Amino acid sequence: MKTFANTPTIKTNRLILRKFTKNDIQALFEIFSDEIVNTYLPWFVLKTLNEAKIFFKEKYIEAYKHPNTYKYAICLKSNNIPIGYVNISNDDSHDLGYGLKKEYWNQGIVTEACKAVVTILKKSDIPYITATHDINNPRSGSIMKNIGMTYCYSFEEQWQPKNKLVIFKMYQLNLDEQNHKIYKKYWNNSITHFV
Repeated sequence: MKTFANTPTIKTNRLILRKFTKNDIQALFEIFSDEIVNTYLPWFVLKTLNEAKIFFKEKYIEAYKHPNTYKYAICLKSNNIPIGYVNISNDDSHDLGYGLKKEYWNQGIVTEACKAVVTILKKSDIPYITATHDINNPRSGSIMKNIGMTYCYSFEEQWQPKNKLVIFKMYQLNLDEQNHKIYKKYWNNSITHFV
């Protein structure tokens, strides 16, 4: 198995992708406390800086202890302050997730960040990545398409902790060039699923 330093820093034309640090708590709070930015994300918005500190510890510090972790702060090169995030889950879905402060939307920033992460992943042993988006959030699906992901199927899920019934579209990108393989766990776990 190929092992890489977890969350290796990546630089693109406009961005620095790096680990979140304790100095980023305010920026992390600004990203995860915005109701609009977090509308289609599973967790509730952060209400206080103390909640942001706990979130940082649980979602980032613990993850960074493990090898082959890809959890990035998206920063502009001009100031290296986080304006969003991109990450790959450590479970068998290898789920791609991302978010960005709304004042930076529609500038191709998340697409640029995701493409850079995919380039790194192609050197790892991760065979594929998946990504899902709420059918009411097609802009997220556009990012998936822009980085080369392919739509596979849709499924219904009672999303927690918001306890909301959602229809998701699932996309996949096979990094091992085994293009016939499709991750089926979401399909198998959902009573309602369709292509």
